[in-house]
Amino acid sequence: MIKQVLIFILWIPLFLSCNQLNHDYVITSFGAKDDGKTVNTSFIQQAIDDCHQNGGGKVVIPPGKFVTGTIVLKSNVNLYLEQGARLMGSPDTADYRIGGYQHGLIYAYQATGISITGEGEIDGNGTSFHLADKAHMGSDFDRNVTRQGQDYMPEHLFPPEGPISFHARPGMMVVLHQCEQVDIKDITFRDSPHWTFRIADCDDVLVTGISIYNNLMVPNSDGIHCTTSRNVRISDCDIRAGDDAIIVTGFGTRAGVEGDINTKEDYSTRKYGNKTGYAENITVTNCVMQSRSAGIRVGYGINSIRNCVFSNLVIYDSNRGVGVFSRDNGTIENILFSDITIQNRMYTGHWWGSGEPIHVSAIRRDPNSPAGAVKNIRFRNIIAESESGIVIYGTNEAKISDVLLENVSLKISGGLHSDTYGGNFDLRPVYTFDLGIFKHDIPALYSQHTDNLQIIGLQVEWGENLPDYMSHAIYSREFTNLTIRDFVGTPASSIFPAIELTDGKGVNLENNRTSNKKFKLIHQSNISP
Repeated sequence: MIKQVLIFILWIPLFLSCNQLNHDYVITSFGAKDDGKTVNTSFIQQAIDDCHQNGGGKVVIPPGKFVTGTIVLKSNVNLYLEQGARLMGSPDTADYRIGGYQHGLIYAYQATGISITGEGEIDGNGTSFHLADKAHMGSDFDRNVTRQGQDYMPEHLFPPEGPISFHARPGMMVVLHQCEQVDIKDITFRDSPHWTFRIADCDDVLVTGISIYNNLMVPNSDGIHCTTSRNVRISDCDIRAGDDAIIVTGFGTRAGVEGDINTKEDYSTRKYGNKTGYAENITVTNCVMQSRSAGIRVGYGINSIRNCVFSNLVIYDSNRGVGVFSRDNGTIENILFSDITIQNRMYTGHWWGSGEPIHVSAIRRDPNSPAGAVKNIRFRNIIAESESGIVIYGTNEAKISDVLLENVSLKISGGLHSDTYGGNFDLRPVYTFDLGIFKHDIPALYSQHTDNLQIIGLQVEWGENLPDYMSHAIYSREFTNLTIRDFVGTPASSIFPAIELTDGKGVNLENNRTSNKKFKLIHQSNISP
């Protein structure tokens, strides 16, 4: 009998502990109101704090509209939004400050085992912080060197496709900083006032099945932005963003929109999150994306980026398709893009990009920080419809090496803004503004300062309404070890050769076909075998 009593007594705390771990912390039990006007920050935070202090569990947002400022997510807490639940950002920027710092809607720092899941919605209320009748304009280019001169993106005209300006707005909607074992599943995110997600210096992150529907007129409303994080898996998402849809950068821990290009940190001393200092081991698959800038952007930052795979993607109605950009001293290597369809076009207003389906470039944006190396980049099985060509733009100090384009099909047509915005290369951000946006003929594929560029199975087709600045199928200059094999296509006009190569060394040409009979297939000057 005594033995049975002892067993029962020992079992009671175990039972209570299990109940606490499985307990649902419903925010209405802590005083939250779904009237659409009460700012429920303190009530939601109390539910999170209690859940965390009791060992973890689920904080439930029930059906209804709950307004809040910044809430801090803590270890072992699942923020769960039931179907019909709507977590709405407060319209007052004062509700987003903690300890003197501005934040967005959800913030987590050095947390483990956290998750945001459910069938509800998180609405950043971003449009309310913006000015619908005022354009957001930057000073990162020189109109005098564009094809259109002073008529390019004139300041006195409101661009009908944005971006729009703002006086003040909250920080990035969701920031997860130095966190581990993170799950983001099935939630819908709407109307972010800034980047929707910043996954910063994290390790072991899964993002799957989410939708992001931002106001396409709002600047910097990126979708999922991974800054120096590792082991991140993103899949089965629908992202519609006013800026880049999915981004991988090597930005430092204090990075804002412009990044942090000067301060290198010792990641090995950290207790939480990414301890390598590399943005690495990132996969993106089975996603659909729309962007006023790039569908996929890889690059920028003081930390190096490596070992990333992007596959089975659809990018549509975007200013750029996919891009790799070295602007700071971090290197970029071992990046694979495969099985992607791209449909992009040029937009009015101060968005980055000029209708390129694929863009790879290495050029410094700071006088004291040279661009890092770009190497081992692969593009396979890409189908693209575009209003501009592929750009691979290396420089004397930063050559681009070991790039493969294999089975790329590209159709280029004229568009609504071809005359007013087209016929330029857009390399922003760069150190000197004369290289930001500048006049250039548009081949289907342009490359310079490359080593071991392989173009295999490229198919080029030209559509209707082509402006007169469209030129070659392939134009390459200042290269070493260039391979062009199984190319099929023609130039945009018979006044150009299909392929023109200049100032290079080492050319391998095999089984290339063109109906351009008036000019030789190859026009060579200053090329050695």
